[in-house]
Amino acid sequence: MKLLITGGAGFIGSYLAEYFLGQNHEVIVVDNFITGKEQNIAGFRNDPGFRFIKYDVTHELPLEEKVDALLHFASPASPIDYLKYPIETIKTSSVGTLNVLEYALKHKARFLLASTSEVYGDPLVHPQKEEYWGNVNPIGPRSVYDESKRFAESATMAYHRKYGLDTHIARIFNTYGPRMRQDDGRVVPTFVVKALGNEPLPIFGDGKQTRSFCFISDLVRGLVLLLASLFHEPVNLGNPDEFTVLELAGLVKEMAGAKSELSYHPLPQDDPKRRCPDISRARKVLGWQPEVQLKDGLKIVLEWYRAQANERGQDK
Repeated sequence: MKLLITGGAGFIGSYLAEYFLGQNHEVIVVDNFITGKEQNIAGFRNDPGFRFIKYDVTHELPLEEKVDALLHFASPASPIDYLKYPIETIKTSSVGTLNVLEYALKHKARFLLASTSEVYGDPLVHPQKEEYWGNVNPIGPRSVYDESKRFAESATMAYHRKYGLDTHIARIFNTYGPRMRQDDGRVVPTFVVKALGNEPLPIFGDGKQTRSFCFISDLVRGLVLLLASLFHEPVNLGNPDEFTVLELAGLVKEMAGAKSELSYHPLPQDDPKRRCPDISRARKVLGWQPEVQLKDGLKIVLEWYRAQANERGQDK
């Protein structure tokens, strides 16, 4: 196949590009490097099946060639990024989504949208099933991401219903692994980097809010299965094992052998109190469920960030 991945220099997108290249497919990555990194694609930049185009998908794609599948992963995805780039985030998931849907339609390409658990907002239903419509503040600071992804889902389903486009929607829950920027702002890289430096771990609110953490290899496997499926409605992809932020902090401290203290800060507006996927649909439709336990995934992440720190030390 020939695949086009928008946001393919980002955390998840780069793993997808690497996976499909490993399966001897051709991969075109489009990324404008607002939050993606050259380093993420450096390992396969010279692969003969790989091509990179630096471009902003809010403009019509500068391509004419036929692709078999289009995976739309362009968008800032962490709060620190989408709050820094609010307009870019809105445009990428609205105008950008419409642009790539038109491209997929023109070439009759299979289409996969990277949506998010953020469409559920601060959920009043637990765990979250795909049938739940969410509890989103449409004018809050997080709405630039939450609502633009809800729009992207709506547009994707509209193209499927009107044109019969072969579309798929992944609602991605907290995912972690190597390649996440150390200043990403999300809880796993933040805790790991701080713990390795014996710096205080920042806890927002009382730390009793919950998250579920899915390792990147499990997510990629789920996305590949979803792309190959005949199912068109949203599918939750995440790990249903639920941990409080305080539990995660304790685990990271223990595994890093850190002496870090906990520093408490006010809870940001509209921050979800509980976030955990119901993956019944993924189990039934895709035969998928996560396999990597949190401790095992954190061990890999800790080793990666240690190696990164050592490299930076040697470069000084």
